[in-house]
Amino acid sequence: MFIFDAHLDLAMNAMEWNRDLTLPVSEIREREKGKTDKPDRGNTTVSFPAMRKGNVGLCVATQIARYVKKENPLPGWHSQHQAWAQTQGQLAWYKAMEKAREMVQIRDTEGLENHFKLWESNKGKKTIGYILSLEGADSIVDLSYLEKSHESGLRAIGPAHYGPGVYAHGTDSVGGIGVKGRELLKKIEELNLILDATHLCDMSFWETMDVYNGPVWASHQLCRKFVDHNRQFSDEQLKELISRKAVIGIALDAWMMVPNWVRGKSDPKEMGVNLEIMINNMDHICQLAGNTNHVGIGTDLDGGFGTEQGPYDVDTISDLQKIPALLSQRGYSETDIQKITSQNFINFLKRVWR
Repeated sequence: MFIFDAHLDLAMNAMEWNRDLTLPVSEIREREKGKTDKPDRGNTTVSFPAMRKGNVGLCVATQIARYVKKENPLPGWHSQHQAWAQTQGQLAWYKAMEKAREMVQIRDTEGLENHFKLWESNKGKKTIGYILSLEGADSIVDLSYLEKSHESGLRAIGPAHYGPGVYAHGTDSVGGIGVKGRELLKKIEELNLILDATHLCDMSFWETMDVYNGPVWASHQLCRKFVDHNRQFSDEQLKELISRKAVIGIALDAWMMVPNWVRGKSDPKEMGVNLEIMINNMDHICQLAGNTNHVGIGTDLDGGFGTEQGPYDVDTISDLQKIPALLSQRGYSETDIQKITSQNFINFLKRVWR
């Protein structure tokens, strides 16, 4: 079954983790043996061959670079200009992958339709389609930079990531969006960009919903019902998104999937972290909505973690093909399964881009 993954940090892995994503996962892991500079060395799950094997033919691919002030202990760049330059390096990698015919950027409905025709033709090596997204808006030095990004193909943006940001407060922080945040949201609406609500802290989330009237989704999210942490969305937040015709992509980061996960210590098998938990979150959102129109897949695989902090039944991204059978076992029809694995996000894009 065709799969749309609404959140993959591909350029971050290529540029900061120095992974050649054109190689099989096994080769990337072999090259990382013995390295300890990153906690997930040797445990990668994503590469282009693995995506093709799993029929993950379309994804939302990110640019990401956090700006941190002197008092902020989080890792990040020390100026917005540095953060901007980092995202442009990531964009250059995407463009290089386009030239190598590994990827193709999808900017509009026509590009989306053409991509499906090529993917379904089964002629030669399949090119992976990507929609460009910015995770955290810190690198937007001023609003003219957002216009430049839009011209370069940016189609979705999350105002914040972790901690306090330039435009909003993100995970593990408390605060609103302020004047600059409101100005950003107005420009997002003007450019018809998709607002990614993922990572907004509760206060910033509700302030955003009060003033923003454009398209919104949550690309990689889970439900607070199962893990009581500010990174997850409450039922009230999920209902708000549903009322706005949003789609919520379900993520596969173990600490978000089960309570009491300790990074670097907990083991996925011992903690019972598997794809069934993903299905539990999907089912919960479907029950809140009363239909299957508002949930999809947004794995965040290799988003700073690998197999050491993911479901034990996911060795590579190709294992997302296990999801249809799991949904079927829960009583979901083939039509509903197609919606969840790809069609909901695709229909969302067609509606917004129309």
